[in-house]
Amino acid sequence: MIWQNIHHLDQRITLEINSWNSPITDQIWQFFSSIPVWIPMYVLIVAGLIWRLGWKKGLIMTLAALATFGFCDQFSNFIKDLVCRVRPLNDTFMLENGLNVLENATRSFSFFSAHSANSFGLAASTIIGFRLDKRLKYKGYATWMLLWATLVALSRIFVGKHYLGDILAGAMIGAAAGLLFATVARVIIRRYIK
Repeated sequence: MIWQNIHHLDQRITLEINSWNSPITDQIWQFFSSIPVWIPMYVLIVAGLIWRLGWKKGLIMTLAALATFGFCDQFSNFIKDLVCRVRPLNDTFMLENGLNVLENATRSFSFFSAHSANSFGLAASTIIGFRLDKRLKYKGYATWMLLWATLVALSRIFVGKHYLGDILAGAMIGAAAGLLFATVARVIIRRYIK
């Protein structure tokens, strides 16, 4: 009963957020939701890590970011199949109450959002990575990455694929995974890299 009440609240909040759409913003949300759009930025981040930290430290922090990404993606798939929460775009209640759908779904289940987990995981792991360079003022980078991750996560509501609860859970899991893998990478760097 409690979970059902939480689900209904999540549905209503998601519908409210999803209703703040327009033809112009729809294109913006589809842009942030598109994985190929992320690739140039990710390449620049890897190049920045290697340039600022040196190739050994940069490579280790890049591997930590990749491990975060892989973990978030696969763990999300595992949890989706375990929880079996139907995506908003496949939910009759959501569609009947005006859900704006911009993309089709390849998977039927939504909890938790891999996009949200991956973007917040990458943000957390690379922010920690860039902090290894004491000369770098990383606050601008941290602000940019957290803003980017937030926009990616919100885009999933606007395209009709996730509930607010899905993206919040994804953000928390991704940030925790990024923190964990980046901390392990820092320990390896301190112990083995001069």
